[in-house]
Amino acid sequence: MDLVPALEEPLKKVLGPPTAKVMAEHLGLHTVGDLLHHYPRRYEERGQLTHLADLPMDEHVTVVAMVADARLHSFASAKSPRGKGQRLEVTITDGHGRLQLVFFGNGVHKPHKELLPGTRAMFAGKVSVFNRRLQLAHPAYELLRGDTEEAVETWAGALIPLYPATAKLESWKIGKAVQTVLPSAQEAVDPLPESLRAGRGLVSLPEALLKIHRPHTKADIDAARTRLKWDEAFVLQVALARRRHADAQLPAVPRRPAADGLLSAFDDRLPFTLTDGQRKVSAEIFDDLATDHPMHRLLQGEVGSGKTLVALRAMLTVVDAGGQAALLAPTEVLAQQHHRSVVEMMGELAEGGMLGGADRATKVVLLTGSMGAAARRQALLDLVTGEAGIVIGTHALIEDKVRFHDLGLVVVDEQHRFGVEQRDALRGKGTQPPHLLVMTATPIPRTVAMTVFGDLETSVLDQLPAGRSPIASHVVPAADKPHFLARAWERVREEVANGHQAYVVCPRIGDEEDDPKKAGRKKSPEDEAEKRPPLAVLDVADHLAEGPLHGLTVEVLHGRMHPDDKDAVMRRFAAGDTDVLVATTVIEVGVNVPNATAMVIMDADRFGVSQLHQLRGRVGRGSAPGLCLLVTEMPEASPARQRLGAVAATLDGFELSRIDLEQRREGDVLGQAQSGARSSLRVLAVIEDEEVIEQAREEAVAVVEADPDLTAHPGLRTALDALVDEEREQYLEKG
Repeated sequence: MDLVPALEEPLKKVLGPPTAKVMAEHLGLHTVGDLLHHYPRRYEERGQLTHLADLPMDEHVTVVAMVADARLHSFASAKSPRGKGQRLEVTITDGHGRLQLVFFGNGVHKPHKELLPGTRAMFAGKVSVFNRRLQLAHPAYELLRGDTEEAVETWAGALIPLYPATAKLESWKIGKAVQTVLPSAQEAVDPLPESLRAGRGLVSLPEALLKIHRPHTKADIDAARTRLKWDEAFVLQVALARRRHADAQLPAVPRRPAADGLLSAFDDRLPFTLTDGQRKVSAEIFDDLATDHPMHRLLQGEVGSGKTLVALRAMLTVVDAGGQAALLAPTEVLAQQHHRSVVEMMGELAEGGMLGGADRATKVVLLTGSMGAAARRQALLDLVTGEAGIVIGTHALIEDKVRFHDLGLVVVDEQHRFGVEQRDALRGKGTQPPHLLVMTATPIPRTVAMTVFGDLETSVLDQLPAGRSPIASHVVPAADKPHFLARAWERVREEVANGHQAYVVCPRIGDEEDDPKKAGRKKSPEDEAEKRPPLAVLDVADHLAEGPLHGLTVEVLHGRMHPDDKDAVMRRFAAGDTDVLVATTVIEVGVNVPNATAMVIMDADRFGVSQLHQLRGRVGRGSAPGLCLLVTEMPEASPARQRLGAVAATLDGFELSRIDLEQRREGDVLGQAQSGARSSLRVLAVIEDEEVIEQAREEAVAVVEADPDLTAHPGLRTALDALVDEEREQYLEKG
């Protein structure tokens, strides 16, 4: 948040071009403000030294330790055949462990004079192993002297900040640069309104910056972090609140359901009653569609909670009101699957203009990149004339030549797979902004939804439809207990014998060409076990058909097959002609075969928690109970096994998404959602700081409602401009 001219000063002017260049290239820091917001990762306490025993291999580390011993050796080498080569070996200790430092050649003179036994210093370098001992070769170091005036000043604080650093720029050099610009912190304009700051007991921004970079006590660090978390949460929530406020001012065509239109005809033909959750969420959506500004709603729900049905009812409402609806799916398999299930659910209501179609019917068309030219031309014609009320497609919907008669609603399935530009391109096809419904099948914890999709109203479907069966999940430790894997294939045979079907999921297809560079290398047996390639669909399918599942019909499905072949395989499986489908994650979302009751996931440790939950949702979709077996060769104590244990232990997708997020950190989530714009979160952790985010949202809404243009809050405006730079401003506008 580069707040004022003093903080906008380029680092080149303040620190000199060489340092500024490294900071820009390796840390993305360009101005004084950027550097002040580059916070320490952790703090070393004077007298409490880093444990040398815990150093990670091959990583750049900074340690504080004391020199125990220093010896200069001479040796013969190619350059100095007469034994004049020099090597300085310094042993440092922290009272718990020891570490060897080595310096060679001309580099020995300075450390030989300075690193005397008893000297304390900070050392930085890459940890390597030599003769089975950890060492740092040619580390950079900074002596911790307490005698000179400058050193006393620099190290006066009892806490030494350690910064996220790079090989080119050690932590203390960053620290020194920060000390140089720290006086500018006094000029930082505070983005938080005075009343908010006083009400929440937060320190001012200049004070927070001072305390985070030069703390005297741990309480200083806590006060600074709390304040800086508020900055991040509040400014982000103000950006989202302004966006919601601006959207509410846009015009849109209200779309109200007709009394006896398509929707009521569709509801009459449903063979089941809607769940309370589906009714409640539908009512929220219908209320939004009836307003004269665009709906922006996120529909999230458990795997199999009936989101597609809710979305279809919204689409039918818009068709009833004279508009068209588009459903954007991330893959061709999913687009075809949606098209097939929508046409099946609607029956003759989807046969508008055809013989046998109902009076109030409409046309449901599919548009994908691999369609034949004639079918594509017809689909485009149906859209521009308004003949087709509903279109389901992939990115092909976004192309320039696609024109709509009157686009009233855009439904985006699996939001996280689409860039903002793609959604925007589709929304731009309406004469007025269409309503937008975003669906995600990966349940998102509330705080993430508030941080990432804070501009969307959220509806949650957390109730499974009646008739859905529970899914039993078990971990199969193939390496520890091979007989468990044999039993897994027996269970698949038993399910098939009972008239059901099964999926086997693998991480890889298997027709990839091996890298010739890698092929030549010799590997140790341990390497082979640890780094063997993930199991592949084509290999596993052959092995099963010839071995454990001999006699059953086994087919394969993966993303590189021709779309017609994929569709044919899915149709045969849906019809019950195939017993076992061996597939990649193309079946992850939306594939609906109620008769499939078992799933075996090979190398399950290679998938993320949410992905496993998604995959598992493909079974247990009918009245028979589902079974999901997670096969892994990972040892029992490994984090991967604990992750699989968590998936097996609960069917609650929201709980699993929290576990997933805690393990992956939110950078991934925010990165996906923020269209590649750098994540603005430096101290705010989405899961841990739930309370701060909720409170910040309330405060932000109040501020924006009272003063949408933030005229009374110049500091907040400046912070917002810095957070929402041009790229992100466009991103937020596109939504």
